[in-house]
Amino acid sequence: MRLHADNLACRRGGRTVFTGVGFTVASGEALLVTGRNGAGKSTLLRLLAGLLPVASGRFGCEGGDPERSVGEQAHYVGHLDALKPGLSVRDNLAFWTAWTGGRAERQTDGIDKALAEALAALTLDGLADLPAAYLSAGQRRRLALARLVAVPRPVWLLDEPTAALDVTAQAALARLMRDHLSGGGLIVAATHGPIGLDGARELRIGAPAETAAEVSA
Repeated sequence: MRLHADNLACRRGGRTVFTGVGFTVASGEALLVTGRNGAGKSTLLRLLAGLLPVASGRFGCEGGDPERSVGEQAHYVGHLDALKPGLSVRDNLAFWTAWTGGRAERQTDGIDKALAEALAALTLDGLADLPAAYLSAGQRRRLALARLVAVPRPVWLLDEPTAALDVTAQAALARLMRDHLSGGGLIVAATHGPIGLDGARELRIGAPAETAAEVSA
């Protein structure tokens, strides 16, 4: 699979956020989107996820499902963790698993296998029955990231994925990202600093209305 963008531009509230953005990311590759605050890093990810319109240019996937958009083949994890406080950790993840097309695979004890594995991968298995309202910021972030494991999708669009994570959780996320890449997935991540993906290419977005430049790692 290849995710490619050509001469993308985005306008919000009558203002040009960025223009001239182009890149290609293939299976097994990661692209880190960097730039100053307000340059459009988050906007670019939301655009790729199908949450914002394209002012000009185009983007798409080669080798993916021709009947689905990029957003339908991607996991998008934004700044907001999108959790319902009154639901348990397990039930929040179950909602997102169903929403993103996951299939239940029950074990003999009645626990969904995919959910159990996802919670364990983010060390949330001991908190499965706790209401999300009681989670710390880091635990909430790990729960939001657990959907990456619960439902396989080839494209991960991650906006500051290490935000609120401690060193141990950052290392666990880095392992998950490397496993995703080694399995043929691809990642586009907006970040202000390293996220544990050595060798990833970098796309620097300039100030508003400026073009982007892709550089090697």
